[in-house]
Amino acid sequence: MQHLVIAPVLLPLLAGIALLLLRPLPIGWRRVLSLLAVLAQVWLALLLLGQAGDGGIFTYALGDWPAPYGIVLVADRLAAGMLLITALLGLLALLYASRGTDLEGRHFHVLFQLQLFGLNGAFLTGDLFNLFVFFEILLLASYGLLLHGGGPERTRAGLHFVVINLAGSTLFLFAVGTLYGVLGTLNMADLARRMAQVGPAELGLVQAAGLLLFGVFALKAALVPLYLWLPAAYAGTSAPVAALFAVMTKVGVYSIVRLDTLIFGAQAGDSAHLLGDWLLPLALLTLAIGMAGVVASTGLRQQAAYLVIASVGTLLIAAGLGTASGLAAGLYYLPHTTFAAAALFLLADSIARRRGKLADRFAPDGTLSHPRLLGGLFFITAVLIAGLPPLSGFVAKFLILRAALPHPDLAWIMAVVLVTSLLALIALARSGSVLFYRARVVNPPAGGERLLPELAPAAALLLLCLGLVLWAGPVHEYTLRTAQQLHHPQIYIDAVLGREVAP
Repeated sequence: MQHLVIAPVLLPLLAGIALLLLRPLPIGWRRVLSLLAVLAQVWLALLLLGQAGDGGIFTYALGDWPAPYGIVLVADRLAAGMLLITALLGLLALLYASRGTDLEGRHFHVLFQLQLFGLNGAFLTGDLFNLFVFFEILLLASYGLLLHGGGPERTRAGLHFVVINLAGSTLFLFAVGTLYGVLGTLNMADLARRMAQVGPAELGLVQAAGLLLFGVFALKAALVPLYLWLPAAYAGTSAPVAALFAVMTKVGVYSIVRLDTLIFGAQAGDSAHLLGDWLLPLALLTLAIGMAGVVASTGLRQQAAYLVIASVGTLLIAAGLGTASGLAAGLYYLPHTTFAAAALFLLADSIARRRGKLADRFAPDGTLSHPRLLGGLFFITAVLIAGLPPLSGFVAKFLILRAALPHPDLAWIMAVVLVTSLLALIALARSGSVLFYRARVVNPPAGGERLLPELAPAAALLLLCLGLVLWAGPVHEYTLRTAQQLHHPQIYIDAVLGREVAP
């Protein structure tokens, strides 16, 4: 069990290397190997979740170099939860891709495993520089996945994606170099320990580096005004890739939460709560602008992309409340919105395949086969995303609004969350009306379609959201304890550095 922390990082890396070496094998064998690797990642994530659920924080010192001198991986409640969300999402996206999307280009399964390698590493690393390294790994893999299948639309979106994220990576290095130059460490626990010791002469430089890091993570999360790269990239790529990308913005959110609660947490002296004045206003603006994009969208995949942006705003509203109850509500909302958005991307692809030239565009008088089955799944997805009772979207937004009751900006929070929820309901109702009620029903091709296996991954994602309702009590209890752990950063610091580290 002592190697359990590093296993979620090693497994996708080794699987990716094996798939690259075994490329001459038939595609069926490579699909099986890739699916088995992701299933193993689900199992490992469940093991870590069970261990971390008791409140322990587990560390793994690579090369047996003690922190803060060596690279360390850290598994706490938040990291374990993110690993499980990523593994479940990856498994269902891969199942959908294995129906033929993986044949549209080269090395799909290799890139998919490397993407999971970068995601898992970003969630587990306890070192700021290695967070940069894992960011670059997952971004390099995402470039290949985004362009998988080719075409001018994907190439154009991919170019914007690459250029903007490379600029963000450059700024990341500037921030990391500044913090190392001033504090002499990049271990996140050690940074948190030393932050309170920063003198007045260096305080401005450290805070500037912290805000620069926030800007980089805001770019990764698609926070306003750094969101313009996302709609074209997510709407233009293939459905299983877009479904996997639903967790990509959550890496940015995860990093912002770590920055806000650990490095610039309550123990950071004059730099404590550095992001407090920025986070909530930007989150409210992101939710409002993202929902405006949802209303103005001309296609279902574009609408799903803007819903991802809106979800980032909702998540960071919860984090911006600055309380454990608010963060716990956001952590409950996180798996809901990830699974629901991924399901919508997969469903949009199935709908587009059956509408001929109109694809997923909101144009009336299109044709559609199997409207009842597709329409039923779309209805459930729309109810989830709009936040109507009794599903998980309603529970999550109720928890967020309840946590916001003592906040001085309650009126703004209530207004933005409730109005945008209404706009989501109106936009999705209009989309469903155009796609289904105005469609001319056509019979499927002779011999029938194997529609049920195609829709199974999307249906499974919706069932995961249903599970969040059926087990809302235990899930919220886990997220509340996670938030309380995050709001007591000394627990993390002691677990990584040990109490013997001199102050």
